[in-house]
Amino acid sequence: MKKLLALVLAAVLCLAACAALADDLKVGVILIGDETEGYTLAHMNGIKEAAANVGLADDQIIWKYTIPEDQTCYDAAQDLIGQGCNLIVSNSYGHQTYMDLAAEDFPDVTFVAMTGDFAAFSGKPNLKNAFTNIYEARYVSGVVAGMKLAELIADGVVTPEALPTAFDADGNVKIGYVGAFTYAEVVSGYTAFFLGVRSIVPNVTMEVEFTQSWFDIDKEAAAAESLIAKGCVIIGQHADSTGAPAATQAKLDAGNVCYSVGYNIDMLPTAPTAALTSPTNTWSVYYTELFTMMQNGEEVPTDWAKGFADGAVAITELGPSCAEGTAEKVAEVEAAIADGSLKVFDTATFTVGGETVTSCPVDLSFMDFSTNPPSVVYQGDTVEAIVDGAFSESTFRSAPYFLLDIDGIVKDEQ
Repeated sequence: MKKLLALVLAAVLCLAACAALADDLKVGVILIGDETEGYTLAHMNGIKEAAANVGLADDQIIWKYTIPEDQTCYDAAQDLIGQGCNLIVSNSYGHQTYMDLAAEDFPDVTFVAMTGDFAAFSGKPNLKNAFTNIYEARYVSGVVAGMKLAELIADGVVTPEALPTAFDADGNVKIGYVGAFTYAEVVSGYTAFFLGVRSIVPNVTMEVEFTQSWFDIDKEAAAAESLIAKGCVIIGQHADSTGAPAATQAKLDAGNVCYSVGYNIDMLPTAPTAALTSPTNTWSVYYTELFTMMQNGEEVPTDWAKGFADGAVAITELGPSCAEGTAEKVAEVEAAIADGSLKVFDTATFTVGGETVTSCPVDLSFMDFSTNPPSVVYQGDTVEAIVDGAFSESTFRSAPYFLLDIDGIVKDEQ
């Protein structure tokens, strides 16, 4: 009986301690957008789900919306600290520099700069970086697009005779992609998407148009319209609005052959017959781990990146226009990525300048490109990114560093 009472008492004390730790955590969230912007909405939903998982109350999370990538970010962090936050998360790459400054000024607060790339070399133990292996989901969304493209070709809808503008001079089918910036995150993503398409339909070429903005409905729509006018049959995107899917739906309704792969959120409400799917981040996986570690007083990883193997990435619901057999193919590919038998950037599947890539040193230093020549802000290691016949993405740091210009992709940087 005494032993039982002791065990019960220990359990009660443990629960009380856990509750105390939970009560001590206060989270400040600095967001580049708000619920109207897909990327930010995905973070918001992930944080709310994680909070429910670990028992955080609503008043333990303070939100800062539409915070630009400038001094405003530091000011927002300072205000959150004044309100008692001991964990501060920002969700956009350009916030990182200001989170770094805040981490130096407030060493007792933990700062997580999502998509950031220099925490490991900053010398600040309270600065962290995290991202997902979203390139895996982009590859799978490319498989979805490839299945649709293969169906269109088999049905005679997309042939040189029926749709001559959809082919380049070499007989490759043209697809397009709306990119935000020429950052490694975008390059990694659109390359993975292209390789996913090409795993189903080998004779494709892809043109990328950049908007120079993460969120600009009009520019994203205009880029999609431009690509469709050039004959592109599938329009992918790494941009955060519904502009490209909406434009693609309008062109499809007008009689064009064109379909959309979005990003972050289900685009079916915007493009009910044009949207095939969207690669998306399951942010609740990271935030649940982060909040739990903070509650338990555990060290937060300096770099965190997980994918299909841990449920951290996914694709959204398949649209009604998807080809027959797509769901089964998706399940097969996702399982292969998860168990490691399929490498997204397998060097046997692409070339650069007509040559197989056998070596790719990557300098992980953080550079200031506003100086001439660029100066090193944080000196990082130079690593060999080709490991066992594949480019090893998001393993040496969480943020992507794939910048290879592979054959078959044309960039329009105007």
